[in-house]
Amino acid sequence: MYTAVEIKDYTQLNQMLKGLIEDEADRIANLSNAASLLNQFLDNVNWVGFYLYKEQTDELVLGPFQGLPACVRIQNGKGVCGTAFRGNDIFIVDDVNEFPGHIACDANSKSEIVVPIYKDSEPVGVLDIDAPVYERFTEEDRAGLAEFVDILKNHI
Repeated sequence: MYTAVEIKDYTQLNQMLKGLIEDEADRIANLSNAASLLNQFLDNVNWVGFYLYKEQTDELVLGPFQGLPACVRIQNGKGVCGTAFRGNDIFIVDDVNEFPGHIACDANSKSEIVVPIYKDSEPVGVLDIDAPVYERFTEEDRAGLAEFVDILKNHI
């Protein structure tokens, strides 16, 4: 459906997300399509997906994703995902091997960005994107993905 379009920036990508999910209310369907959209159009990434918060166990559990099999459970506050989620702060890690407590699910991942997802102040989870190159993610990615998540959280 979207393979013939060349994505030039996050404004265009985020418009595509709106069109893709605006008429769908199912959380898993929307997260799945969002992961696929990002995986298709972001260059130099090897894993894109979501970890969803489970309050009963205070952990993030693997949700829809694109890439190699991944770690299933991440304790809140552990690794890049858990630390970003606990602090409700977007994390860009230029070299995952230098992040204290990094959880290595794929040895090919060199850098990472994690965007926490909270809807109406309630914890939902995180968007996690890994790259096979160091220093892959920029401030442009931070801003674009923050907007991406803002659009998405209204449909999950």
